[in-house]
Amino acid sequence: MEQITTFVENLLTDWGVSADAIPVICHVVLVIVAILLAVLAGWICKKVFIPIVGKVTRRTEAKWDDVLFSPKVLNSAFNIVPAIVVWQLLPLVFYEYPTVREVLTRLTAIYITVMSVSTAIVFIDSFKQLEGDTRSARQQYLYSICGVLKIIMIFIAVIVVVAIIINKSPATLFAGLGAASAILMLAFQDTIKGLVAGVKLTSNDMLRKGDRITVPNAGADGIVEDVTLTTVKVRNFDNTIITVTPQTLVDGSFQNWKGMKENIGRKAARKIFIDFRSVKTEQGTEDNEAATVNLTRYRTHMEEWLAQNDKVVTENTIMVHLLDATPTGLPVEFVFWLKDQDALPYEHAISDIMEYAIAKANSYGLRIFQTSLGPTQ
Repeated sequence: MEQITTFVENLLTDWGVSADAIPVICHVVLVIVAILLAVLAGWICKKVFIPIVGKVTRRTEAKWDDVLFSPKVLNSAFNIVPAIVVWQLLPLVFYEYPTVREVLTRLTAIYITVMSVSTAIVFIDSFKQLEGDTRSARQQYLYSICGVLKIIMIFIAVIVVVAIIINKSPATLFAGLGAASAILMLAFQDTIKGLVAGVKLTSNDMLRKGDRITVPNAGADGIVEDVTLTTVKVRNFDNTIITVTPQTLVDGSFQNWKGMKENIGRKAARKIFIDFRSVKTEQGTEDNEAATVNLTRYRTHMEEWLAQNDKVVTENTIMVHLLDATPTGLPVEFVFWLKDQDALPYEHAISDIMEYAIAKANSYGLRIFQTSLGPTQ
């Protein structure tokens, strides 16, 4: 820049420009040169380096480098380059105007600070693209930690920006915050509780992205679409979206259906009521003189039929048994596991099985209990 200044001054002198105007014109030229250099540096980074990095990452089999070095992340990072060039050239451009140099230096430093934090946040958010429809416990925990890091970075950036504006050391401001920590904790107690609840929720693997949960108090019954330190987004089965705070889930109770998904099949337990008067013994044959009960034969048949049903998980428990007698009949409970776990095929399969169970009872001389009400007069 000194060579450019000398060249411009000599050129203006040769052109016969007055001595008073030469410094002003030199500064204007230096400003233009500094702006052009900053723009050129940014253009080279975005038009040259980004395509080169993209070609390198596409040739690798790993997916993480395509995400972490994506054009979005690199564009955000290279937005800082022109500001760094300007920041380095300011002492050379405004060497005769210290006040202007100081103001522009602070503004440039604030811009670099803000864009640096913005780049870091974009980089952290890029990890989301590495996830699938579900999120493992380790991924969820790291995701929560990243959320804490983003909050800390924004907080530090605010302190640094304030320190730059008032021309104080950031360490001085951080020391002063210790005295005001009690007031800050009181003012942001809900946010702090939410952060603690979010960490507890994820560190204990109570909830993951992709889980189906039911929160009766919040009216949520659907699939978890996102879990952060402060919110849990649930898409209900009617496509409405409910946002629940982690504090609500930790302090209250909610039902997570992931255990059903992780096991083979979904348990079903249904019962029918048999009329006591239809339960009878049947005389045995010459080969088998032992008397049998029609209800016993019916239960045996239903267990064998369920074991051969292609909708039932035969590896799990299949049981047809009696419950305690009631004034409304003798309860017979059917316990089995169905292969289909989704709501619609699950309910249809149960209906098919119980319809057969009700219809087959008549073949064994059993009657389903129901109250007898005479016709209304």
